[in-house]
Amino acid sequence: MAAPLASPLIRSSRLSSLSNALVNLKLETVHPAMSFKSRGIGYFVECAKQAHGSGLHVVVASGGNAGLAAACAARQLQVRCTVFIPEGATQTTINLLEGEDADVVVGGKDYAEALQAAKILVDSKENAVMVPAYDDPVVWEGHSSLVSELAHQLPQTRPRAIFCSVGGGGLLGGVIKGCARAGWDAVPIVALETIGSDCFYHSLALNRQGQGVDLPAGVKAIYDQTHQVWLAHFSSFASKASGSLGASQPAAGVVKMALERAGPVISVTVPDELSMQAAYNFADDHQLLVELACSTTLVPAYKKELLDEIFPGTDERPFVFVVCGGFKISVQDLTSYRAQAEAYEKEFLEVYCDGKVISVRK
Repeated sequence: MAAPLASPLIRSSRLSSLSNALVNLKLETVHPAMSFKSRGIGYFVECAKQAHGSGLHVVVASGGNAGLAAACAARQLQVRCTVFIPEGATQTTINLLEGEDADVVVGGKDYAEALQAAKILVDSKENAVMVPAYDDPVVWEGHSSLVSELAHQLPQTRPRAIFCSVGGGGLLGGVIKGCARAGWDAVPIVALETIGSDCFYHSLALNRQGQGVDLPAGVKAIYDQTHQVWLAHFSSFASKASGSLGASQPAAGVVKMALERAGPVISVTVPDELSMQAAYNFADDHQLLVELACSTTLVPAYKKELLDEIFPGTDERPFVFVVCGGFKISVQDLTSYRAQAEAYEKEFLEVYCDGKVISVRK
């Protein structure tokens, strides 16, 4: 695999002080597409070019980070890229994609229609290849380079735990595969989502606790015969982070890897208010803007009582938080998040960790 742009690992003095632990940040915001998606999708496009040659035409349905990652990779590898986006995509998104020489097509009212239009193009064109956003082993392999870098950046120790966000599960799949390659199978992985877009959390519950588990209204259990796992399927979302975390269901292969992994995969889901609070606090503390999907990962670093519940006791090994990035964020968004979070009247909010309810002060 061609080496991706290595991202820095830095110690956060502020978060280490707040949590009374060593907090390291893996800054995935430095990639061409401003998120970790450049790793897995870049690798997928590279493999596709090796298979199809310079006539490759990559096609993706995404108005988000996956679409931008595909466009950046295609431009770098000098192949054609078409991105199908649903109606309502912002002009900023269109400009970013076109700035990477992608052909942008408005393909329908929602993602499902954009995906269908993309499939029609792929079926009609020779050497056209659909780029998966997250549900593909090649993508997971590309994302695994993140952990390979960590193993070199932490040569004298292994992390106490790795924290990452999870939507469809592409990043988590890469972290699991990377840990296996690095000999870190015993290192806990904490996968974080927001309440209302937490298909992975409920999928793990279905497999660990059985079909009798209570699912949110409108969420149904689907059995994946290929991987023999249950998946929680969301038909709609009740979270502001759904633009990045809003997968209808997680990748079945990643759910299976999480269930079979020797070390724990700890599933945590938090309310939007805590993710919004982490987003604007992180901007203040590190001068970095990140999407809610990314700031969700940082919630335990800002809430010591939550981190202590997940990992009680002291330990000199570092926690690694994957700052996964994302381009759909602005100063105006952060101002709005601050106002919404501060307007929340309750003093405590509920966080769910593998079925356990943890009360966290706002």
